[in-house]
Order: sequence, then C-alpha cells, then structure tokens
Amino acid sequence: MSSCASFFCLFPFLIRLTFAYSLSPTSAPAQIPKYLNHFCPNTSITYSRNMTYFTNLKTLLSSLSSRNALYTTGFQTATVGQASDQVTGLFLCRGDVSQEVCRNCVAFSVNETLQRCPYKREAVLYYDECMLRYSHQNILSTVTYNGNFSMTLNGANISSTNQNDQVHQFRDSVWITLKEAAIDAANSSRKFCTKRKAIASKTLYLLVQCTPDLTTQDCLHCLQKSINGMFLYRTGGRFLYPSCNSRYELYSFYNEAANTTPPASISCRGKSRNTYVIVIVVVVPIIALFILSVAVFNFRAKKTRTTYEREPSTQERATITIAGSLQFDFKEIEAATNKFCETNKLGQGGFGEVYKGIFPSRVHVAVKRLSKTSGQGEREFANEVVVVAKLQHRNLVRLLGFCLERDERILVYEFVPNKSLDYFIFDPTMQNQLDWTRRYKIIGGIARGILYLHQDSRLTIIHRDLKASNILLDANMNPKIADFGMARIFGMDQTEANTRRVVGTYGYMSPEYAMYGQFSMKSDVYSFGVLVLEIISGKKNSNLYQMDTGPGNLVTYTWRLWSNGSSLELVDPSFHDKYRISEVSRCIHIALLCVQEEAEDRPTMSAVVQMLTTSSNALPVPQRPGFFFRSRLEQARLVDLSINTSALCSVDDGTMTPVTPR
Repeated sequence: MSSCASFFCLFPFLIRLTFAYSLSPTSAPAQIPKYLNHFCPNTSITYSRNMTYFTNLKTLLSSLSSRNALYTTGFQTATVGQASDQVTGLFLCRGDVSQEVCRNCVAFSVNETLQRCPYKREAVLYYDECMLRYSHQNILSTVTYNGNFSMTLNGANISSTNQNDQVHQFRDSVWITLKEAAIDAANSSRKFCTKRKAIASKTLYLLVQCTPDLTTQDCLHCLQKSINGMFLYRTGGRFLYPSCNSRYELYSFYNEAANTTPPASISCRGKSRNTYVIVIVVVVPIIALFILSVAVFNFRAKKTRTTYEREPSTQERATITIAGSLQFDFKEIEAATNKFCETNKLGQGGFGEVYKGIFPSRVHVAVKRLSKTSGQGEREFANEVVVVAKLQHRNLVRLLGFCLERDERILVYEFVPNKSLDYFIFDPTMQNQLDWTRRYKIIGGIARGILYLHQDSRLTIIHRDLKASNILLDANMNPKIADFGMARIFGMDQTEANTRRVVGTYGYMSPEYAMYGQFSMKSDVYSFGVLVLEIISGKKNSNLYQMDTGPGNLVTYTWRLWSNGSSLELVDPSFHDKYRISEVSRCIHIALLCVQEEAEDRPTMSAVVQMLTTSSNALPVPQRPGFFFRSRLEQARLVDLSINTSALCSVDDGTMTPVTPR
C-alpha cells in the first residue's frame, strides 16, 4: 500500500480528532505540548488498516481524548475489543498541571500517535505535560520498564572548588531527597509528590510520579529504579518509565501555585476530604487508647525502683517501613555490590560484613550485611533503622536505606572512604598519616557528634558502643560516628536506665555499666575519655602496660603518668614532637575527667566541648578513674578468692567483680 493511499485512509479519522481537539473549551489558543520522546517496540506484531484491532484502537484513542474523559484526576484508562483484537490504553498527566492543559496534551498526543508509531500494536508517547500509552497486552496495574529513557535538560556538571566534598554532598542530598519523595508519592492516592529543598546556596526542585493504578510497593520500586537511573552529578536530570518518572532541577519547573501545602515545601497530594474523615474516625480512638496505655504503663513503672531496658515496641518495629529512608530491593543491592564480591568488602564487624556498593546513579554506599548467625537480631536491626534514620549531623554516618527480605537484613549507609579510626591509630605503618593536628580535629568532631546525640537531636540517644572501630573517617578525615545497633533512646526527663543485658566492648564500658548494667549519658562520656587516650597514644586500652604497681590498662597507665607529672610520655612517638604541648596536656586532662569512677563526677558532653574549644578556662582536678579492666590471670585469682571466702559470706545468683585500683 502506497504512502498516499495510507494518508487518505487515515485522513477522515485525523480530521475527526482534530475537530474534537478544536472544540476543547479554552480561553486562549492551546499551547502545543512539549514533545520528549516516544517508544514503539521493534517487533513483528503489527496491524493493518483493515483489521479489527485498528478499529478498536481508533475507538480507544477517541475515548481517551473525548471531553467526557476524567481529566480531573489526570489519569484515565480504557479497554476496547476482545481476545487478540483487544487494545488497552491510558494517559497520565503531570500532577501539577490544570485540567485544561491535561486535556490539550492528551488530544494532541492522540493526533500524533498514529504518525509516530504507525501500525504498531504498542506505543508510548512522552510529553512534558502528559504521557499516552496503548498496547495489545494488559498494561493496567502492571509495572513496565521497557521504553525508558533519561534526559538531562540542564547538562552542566556540578562544579565547585572542593570537587571531592561538595559535589558528593550535593549528589547524596539529591538522591536522599528523591528517595524521600518516592516514599511520600507511593503512599499517596495520586502517586504524585513534589519537593523543594535548600542545598548549600542552591534550591532543589524535584517531582516524582507513578500511574495511580500501581500498588504502593510497585510504585516505590519503579521510582527507586528511576532515581537510580539518573546521573546526579549534573544540575538537572530526568528519568522516565511508562509506569513512573522522576525529575530534579535547580529551578522551579512545576506549577508551585497548584500546591496547596504549607511552606514545608512538600506536596504529596491525593487525599480527599473523605479520606481525612476516615483518618479522624479511625486514628483518634487509637491515639486515645495509646495514651491510656502509656498512662497505665507509667503508673506501673513508678511502682518499681529500677527502670529496666525494655524490648522495642511493635510501633518502633513498624517505624522501619515509614522511616526517613527507603526500603531497597535485595536484587538491587546485590547488583550494586557485584553480588557481594570479596573485592568490594570493606571490613567485618561483630554483626556481619560491610561492602562497598555503587548504584547506577553513581552514588557510592556502604552496605552492612548482617550475618544470619550474628548476635544482632531483629531488635538491634529495628533499633538501628529507627534511630539512625532520624539523625542528621556532619559527625554521624547517614543511613540511606535498608533491606528486609526473607532472612536478609541489610543496612545501606553513606560511603565513607577512609575506613575507621582504628585502622590508622593502631597500625604502626599508618599512624604517621594522622598527625596531631588531624587527631585534635578528630577529637573535637567526635565530641560534637556525641553532644548532638545527647542534647541537640530530637531524641536523647545513648550510643553504648563508642570505640575506635565505630568512628569512620571521610575523604577529609572528618570523623563520623557509626554503628547504632546498641543505641538506646531516652525519654524527655529520663537520665539513666538499667539493663540485664550488657552489650558493648569491654575496655570502653564505664564501671557502673559493665558491673551493674546501669547506663546513662555519662556512660558515653567514659567511652569518649578512653577513646581520647587511644587517639593521643596510638595504643589500645585493652592492652596491658607494665608499671611499678603491676600491669594495668591504658586508663590506669595514664593516671599513673599524670599523677607523676609525666603525662607527655603517653604521646604517640609518630608525632615527632610536632604538636602543641598545651593542647595534648589539656586533652589528657579532659580524658581523665571523663573516665572518673563515679558517673556524677564526669563532665557532660556540652562541658567537654566547651573545655576543648576554650583553653582559657581552668580544669578541675580529676578523681581516680574506675579500674575495672583485669587480665584473665587476675580474674582467675578473683574467682579463687571468692571460692575460698564463700563460707564467710552469702552469695546470690548474680556475679560481682570487686573494683580496686591497680
């Protein structure tokens, strides 16, 4: 059939559609939609003009572009025909455009469909304002990834004087904000969300959207793949699937006036008035019941003299699914780590292995894969997600997401390139890479991070496992506190708690926590003091150091040196006298204040930060530290002693370790 004959066959149909388009009620000439791309699968499945499928396709397109279509929702589906002649179609308008713009875009795309994809049984047309799609297969409520494409409308790369720091920070901020928007969109009825966020001196605008017929999980997964498909090191980007799309720019590209949300800069619309009524009717009684339950719990708790550590509530575990991070698909994490390849392994901790991962969006992450036989069970996993997802501080490692599939429990963190602090300070070949100036900066950063946990965050958090291996170093050797599996959240007026399950690392534990299970903010202060001594000396606290009075740990050794006026003997020899004596001496003094035996004698972290930043203030004289660390030989002697004296005293089922200075 000649092209001329084809034209005359289609001419009446095009005239009818053009006439219908011209009847659209507009107050001004309709603006031509901005064409982006189209997709016509290169298959042998086609149709001819004399087939029933072609007749059904014309009926379908006419239905989608008619004046009776539901432009109020910006989404419409239709199915025409039976069996092999059946055709299904839909249109999706951008969530912020008006009904008029939506109608004009759909009518225009219908006119172009048969020209851009002639005789094809499947087609997707992308415009800036809408998307039109049809197929001989069922495409409703089904995620489709074929026919995707990416765009960089603003092709400039992010540039700055500090390429390794600010560019990565921008990229990670865009990525995290897009992930947050994806969660909000997936949980809204319209599957649409816009956000505006300030990043440094720039303002980021972004939009994410799915077809509303998708489930929350399918929408979330589609948006996740769309986000990971973008090149986030540029000033703008866009990635479109037939089922969802994502976009970000450094200028306002959507209709902000259409957003009715308050200045929180978040628009995740789609909840009708009836939805709010239902929410009120359902949620209010639940809240009332919850408040009553809390009141009863507090009443009972007051009857006991000791507040013991509780199991995480169902509500806390449920928070995993709605935390400020996105749940990742296991296959996606597996691909990012090259199936957890040994060459991508960064290290191994007590709870599992850590791998480096790279997503298609070029975002580098650290993937913590918990061992199936590790001590960190559901409780610690839930705790780490709930706690870290709510924290944002330059000296805390950021949690970007998690995966909870079958028996896999995975945490996805921001990638921190320079490993952990212990890798440098305890290795004779690496110690010289951290001179005193850098170590002094690291001490200050750790102190500010702990202060944020204790006082400046929305939650009062006790870390309970502060140690050198849990301090990560970024590209500029800035410290970031990591591993919150053992952290505990305190109530507003709570200052301490007890636990029957002591967790953490011996040598860093305060005496009252190691022996009696009592922990507080002062427990972290003690751990910080031990950490400071390790940073200054390059020695582990757990090692034994020979003294005149016998062997002792680093805390004991430092106390003896300070008492004898020779505390500078503690300094790491790799400094080669290139340090300020006043700074080192003051840090040793502060560390000894932090490791005092009585918790109430130790300073708060706010006082510690002030001591570190204000050298003019005089420091109080420290009391002797708590010497609870013992060698195995000494512990065996204590056991023999307790056996020999058992006839002279009563012993209960608990364990007791006498505390005496060594």
